[in-house]
Amino acid sequence: MEFIKKEKAEFYSGDGYSGIDYPSTDKDINFAVIKINSRSPKTGFQVNTNCKELLYIINGNGTMYMKDTNEKIEFNQGDVILINKNECYAFDGNFEAAVPCTPAWTSEQHEYLD
Repeated sequence: MEFIKKEKAEFYSGDGYSGIDYPSTDKDINFAVIKINSRSPKTGFQVNTNCKELLYIINGNGTMYMKDTNEKIEFNQGDVILINKNECYAFDGNFEAAVPCTPAWTSEQHEYLD
């Protein structure tokens, strides 16, 4: 078992997004809470080359854009989105989401694309 107090969480922010990462020693899964308040990324798309992300929309709403399929997904509070590894996506909206990733998310496997 591992217990992570909120006080140990690491805050980060960027242009249109912020988050709280809960540091874990487990390489199989990790957890964050993210907030998006505009398009993310600002241009292009992003991809995780090694992990799946599961988003539970805590509050707000938005749109997810999938690069490979040109799909546009509208989501709202209470919805769940599963993003598989190597899926290129972007968000737009104003929402907060709980996000476990498996295997554990790392910045090294996260890429931004045109």
